[in-house]
Amino acid sequence: MRVLGVDPGLTRCGLGAVEGRPGAPLGLIAVGVVRTGSDQELGARLVGIEAGIEQWLDDVRPDAVAVERVFAQHNVRTVMGTAQAAGIAVLCAARRGLPVALHTPSEVKAAITGSGTADKKQIGAMVTRLLRLAEMPKPADAADALALAICHVWRGGAQSRLAAALARAAPKNARR
Repeated sequence: MRVLGVDPGLTRCGLGAVEGRPGAPLGLIAVGVVRTGSDQELGARLVGIEAGIEQWLDDVRPDAVAVERVFAQHNVRTVMGTAQAAGIAVLCAARRGLPVALHTPSEVKAAITGSGTADKKQIGAMVTRLLRLAEMPKPADAADALALAICHVWRGGAQSRLAAALARAAPKNARR
């Protein structure tokens, strides 16, 4: 499975793609960020993020997209910008008919490090190790995007297969 992970943000939107399956080594496809200027008008920033994500989708050709689920923070402005960028990622994937999964930060941290309270340095170190990279991806948004993609390969793929199996079984169970 090839997954594009998206760590949404208005200034830096982290993007990372991996390929693999649970229980097998993962491979890095690409990693980077889409940047917009904080001096730009909101609409222009969202258009820039959309163009960047669309280009990544063209280049990477993922089977699924994993986006960080926006969580409550004390800074409402930050939450709003993150939510808007996440919405753009979901929209771009949906336009192409790609499945989208939303993973919470603590879910990703637990999947990658074993602890739902891991810090950015721990996430980066584990992403580097899991993908057998020479150095930690930078900035942290890029490493976080890879962590999202890895989390989805490990957890989301299994969840999707389970949901599909349950959906196939539902009509049979309804007839009984």
